[in-house]
Amino acid sequence: MIRTSRLSGFYRQSPERRRARLVEARWVAPEEVESLAGLAGFDEACADAMVENVVGIHGLPLGVALNFLVDGRERLVPMAVEEPSIIAAASYAARLCAEGGGFTVEADPPITTAQVELLDVPSLEAARAALHAHTAFLLAEADALIPAMCERGGGTREIEVRVLDATTLVVHLHIDTRDAMGANCVNSVAEGMAPRLAALAGARPGLRILTNLADRRKVRVRARVPASALVSEAFPEGGVVRDGILAAHRFAELDPYRAVTHNKGVMNGVDAVLVACGNDWRAVEAGAHAWAARSGSYRPLTSWRAAEDGTLEGELFMPLATSTAGGAARTHPGVKRALKLARVSGALDLAALAGAAGLATNLAALKALSTEGIQKGHMALHARRVAAEAGARGELIEVVAERLSHERVYRPERAREILDAELARRKGARG
Repeated sequence: MIRTSRLSGFYRQSPERRRARLVEARWVAPEEVESLAGLAGFDEACADAMVENVVGIHGLPLGVALNFLVDGRERLVPMAVEEPSIIAAASYAARLCAEGGGFTVEADPPITTAQVELLDVPSLEAARAALHAHTAFLLAEADALIPAMCERGGGTREIEVRVLDATTLVVHLHIDTRDAMGANCVNSVAEGMAPRLAALAGARPGLRILTNLADRRKVRVRARVPASALVSEAFPEGGVVRDGILAAHRFAELDPYRAVTHNKGVMNGVDAVLVACGNDWRAVEAGAHAWAARSGSYRPLTSWRAAEDGTLEGELFMPLATSTAGGAARTHPGVKRALKLARVSGALDLAALAGAAGLATNLAALKALSTEGIQKGHMALHARRVAAEAGARGELIEVVAERLSHERVYRPERAREILDAELARRKGARG
């Protein structure tokens, strides 16, 4: 069987059957499939080695988004998230984008930046001149602090000096950290280089730490959706749907209150991938929102426009520092499985996948908002949760959820009434 991310009817099946489908489609080896079923290999001893004050293990649902075509490759996208509709939305929008050739991604080299603050600088110009004159020496000294990273092909690539005020400079050390996010590496460089930098500037060293505004480590994700792919039974004119999406995007461009929620829709996809793959989603969130406000006004992370042929064209452009080496990727067996399931080849590939997921969830949200509204799909998925809370299991979840959605009533007590009636009906049918 050809490996494909188009697994029709996947959402209707049981978790056990879904895992079997992944084996059939050659995404997972038969001997690996059962490890997806739970927290295999992740016990309290492992958790206790990761963080402090461990008292137990907390789980999240792990799903896969389907239909992703990224740079010509079929991909499954692992997503760990507690909110219903995100995985379904990503899968749906990815199918729309596949109609236009899928997602194409450009990723910057994996540069992580250390900051060294220099205080009480007697002469800004003299300090800057001294630092620039010693650039080659400083680069070599910084690399001497991280020999293992340099052996892997990384290392310090550039030194940048910025003026903050009349007596304060900040020195940025831009370091290629390969497949690591690089926080520990660049923090070590910052602390090790601070005395030398301060001495050259005649200053006093201040803070020494990385920045999570990873503007040297951005991704640019593009996708095209033919207007014909936007057609539905309720909205038979694809051009009208496209124009509604463009109008919704324009709202986010004009209003920061809307832009925040717009970007939350982007991060729904990005964060779910990062959580599944054991990455620091908080750092990426902080950098993304700072990037969105870089002009002085908070703006959307995506842009959408109509091409001359009427095709909808979208782009996501944001900092996205990811890691496939060290941290949870080394210690958490579930993270290892997620990276393997997604066929992630390295940090830049993971950033590409997370960026594609972010553009997909943004498209899905804009399309829903500009057509039937966001609640229709969300409440249909919410109905499944209410059905499960009422005690439904297996196929009964779908039966109860469908009835709740039809009635547009999502109360647990109504779900229990429907479940009891269905169980009684089945018992009577069996005699």
